[in-house]
Amino acid sequence: MPTPSFSRAKWSIAALFCFLGFQYGTWVSRLPALKTRLDLGAGEVGLLLMACGAGAAAAFPLVAVLMRRLGSRTLSLASALALIVVLAALSVVPNYPLALVAVCADGVAVGCLNVAMNAQGAALESSYDRTAMSQLHATFSAGLLTAALLTSGVTSLTQSVPAHFTVAGAVLLLLLVCARRGLLPDTPAPTETATTAAEGRRTRRRSLPSGLTLLMGAAMTFGTITEGAMNDWSTLYLKDTVKASSTVAPLGIAVVSATMLLARACADRWRDRWGDGPVVRAGSALAAVGLGLALLTGGVPATLLGFACVGLGAAAITPCVYVAAAERGSDALSLVAAMGTTGLLAGPALIGFVATAGGLTLGMATVVAAAFAVTLTATWIPWTIRRSPEPQVSTLPSMTDDNREGSAA
Repeated sequence: MPTPSFSRAKWSIAALFCFLGFQYGTWVSRLPALKTRLDLGAGEVGLLLMACGAGAAAAFPLVAVLMRRLGSRTLSLASALALIVVLAALSVVPNYPLALVAVCADGVAVGCLNVAMNAQGAALESSYDRTAMSQLHATFSAGLLTAALLTSGVTSLTQSVPAHFTVAGAVLLLLLVCARRGLLPDTPAPTETATTAAEGRRTRRRSLPSGLTLLMGAAMTFGTITEGAMNDWSTLYLKDTVKASSTVAPLGIAVVSATMLLARACADRWRDRWGDGPVVRAGSALAAVGLGLALLTGGVPATLLGFACVGLGAAAITPCVYVAAAERGSDALSLVAAMGTTGLLAGPALIGFVATAGGLTLGMATVVAAAFAVTLTATWIPWTIRRSPEPQVSTLPSMTDDNREGSAA
């Protein structure tokens, strides 16, 4: 398979990121309808959401094996098809146990696609020596937004979940077609004998993750805690602690989402100019200091400004850590992605426990601590030094010594 151009590959991989955001945003936006149809309580809905995260986290061993056997391109396409099937199943699932199975399967497929598409993004940067990962993650956010807009439009016409998910499935198929032909081919693995293959399998079974991989996983975990907690707790903090009106309180998540989308659209330029390490350290410090000052100051304007600092500061954390992990191989990338999913799943619950014991302000202070932890762990990660692309030089053969000798002859 011929290698696509940088632009074509970038847009194809971006279609995968948009696909994942759109698929997740579609079924989550219809949770109220699923809750009503299956007659679920709040606890059962919470368990349904946890089943998705648990499936993604538990998929780590499977993802590591599939990445080695199939490669990121094939795994991306296969897991994306599985997500379309799961979405169709969720539209007609008849009872709660089967809904749990479907959502858990969704989490496994999400875990596979998440690792595979980030491996594609890291390969794009490595192959062309150009930054792109932050913009790719921005298209994930755009997919979430598009799913919300489509949900609003479809539900204004019909409340039918199967009708909505049919339209969404068509959009997902279109995104998959757009992605398929421009994905990067995987580098063939070197030929190995049966003996060396068996030895390699035994080595992989015995080997434990390196300290550096675990350090990257810790940075990813703290980063996803910072990012995910704002989505779950910002509105409640504004309403119950800051005493914002019911009209203003939803602006918390809007401010975080908008500033994060804007920052991710620009972050690759920052990475080119200053490097991944400084961007992660400065961004996480901005998130920690900005939110910390907002918690101390109080008031709606200061709180919204603090939330904006989190959106701006946390935007580049996960893209940069994914790139660093991918450079250490598919096993490291799979583990780091699984740890990130665990942070995304456990972070909001942890803040809830802290808030129950000491109040929501103390719970939000946990986010400040998580952002500071990213700053600390990022100082120990050996980030790759990025450079801006240089102008292309002539591709005509240079007059090397061998050429000169041939000319003289």
